Amino acid sequence: MNADPSLLRTGARRRGGAGPLTRAPPHRSNAAVLRVSSAQSAPQVVLVCRVMTSFRLALIQLQISSIKSDNVTRACSFIREAATQGAKIVSLPECFNSPYGTKYFPEYAEKIPGESTQKLSEVAKECSIYLIGGSIPEEDAGKLYNTCAVFGPDGTLLAKYRKIHLFDIDVPGKITFQESKTLSPGDSFSTFDTPYCRVGLGICYDMRFAELAQIYAQRGCQLLVYPGAFNLTTGPAHWELLQRSRAVDNQVYVATASPARDDKASYVAWGHSTVVNPWGEVLAKAGTEEAIVYSDIDLKKLAEIRQQIPVFRQKRSDLYAVEMKKP
Repeated sequence: MNADPSLLRTGARRRGGAGPLTRAPPHRSNAAVLRVSSAQSAPQVVLVCRVMTSFRLALIQLQISSIKSDNVTRACSFIREAATQGAKIVSLPECFNSPYGTKYFPEYAEKIPGESTQKLSEVAKECSIYLIGGSIPEEDAGKLYNTCAVFGPDGTLLAKYRKIHLFDIDVPGKITFQESKTLSPGDSFSTFDTPYCRVGLGICYDMRFAELAQIYAQRGCQLLVYPGAFNLTTGPAHWELLQRSRAVDNQVYVATASPARDDKASYVAWGHSTVVNPWGEVLAKAGTEEAIVYSDIDLKKLAEIRQQIPVFRQKRSDLYAVEMKKP
C-alpha cells in the first residue's frame, strides 16, 4: 500500500541540492473535553480535563555517512523541520550517528549522556517535542550496547532502551551478521508516557519477537516504535509483514524508522520507514531515499477497533499467558 503523498517529504537536503517538497497538511488536534461540576450549589466549579486523541508522528529516514558530527547535525535539522510541520513525536532511525556494522560500533560508541544525545536533548527542548533518538552505539562499563534514548519537550531524558534481541543470523548465500561479536544485549523493557499515549520501544530485530509487543500492550502502550535497519534480504520478505502483525495482534499503532538506503555501504538498509494502524493498514511509507514520513495518529480509531474486536477481554488467561519476568 502506498503512502498518502501529502504525508511524505522526500529528497530532504540531499548532497547536491534540495529535493522536491510536499508539505504535510495542517494537523488539527481532536481533544476530548470532560466537564465535571462540583456538588456545591454556588459558585459552581467546572473542572476541564483535556484528553488528546490525535497527534502527528514523524519518522526521519536519514542518509547515514561516516562522519558522526554531520549525521547529528543533519538529524537535528530534520527534527526541526518535522516540528514545524506539527509533529509532536519524532523518531530517528537505528544507528543514526554511525554506519551500521560490528566494525563501526566500537569506534562510534559514546556514553549516554554524551556528545550525540546532548544535541538530541537540546533540539527536543528547542522544538518542544518528544524525541525518540533512534539508536546509537553506547559504551558503558566496558560493554557496548545498541541503545535508544528518548527526550521530552523540556530536554530531559525520559527513557533509555538497550536492544534486548541481538541480530545474529545466517542466511546461506545472502547474509550473515552477528551483532553479539561486539554488542551486549539489554535486559529491560522501556516505555514512556506522553499527553497522547504510552509508547513502547524496541529496536529492529526486537520486532520479530511477538512477546515483547504483547508485554508492551499489557502495560498500556498504544504506539510501538522500532528504529530499525532491515536489509535487502529480510526487508522485502518481512519488514512490513512484521509491523502489520505486531499492530493487529496487539491492536496498537506500529512505527518503524529506517536509515535511507546507501547501495555503497557495507550494510545496505532496506529503507521504507512505515506507520501501521491497529487494523493492519499502512498509513504512511517511505521509499528508499532520505525522507520524513508523517502520519496523524488517531487514538479514537484504536479505541473503536478494540471495542469492535475485543481480543483483550477474550484472552484465555486460564489456558495461557505471556508474563514479564523483570521490570
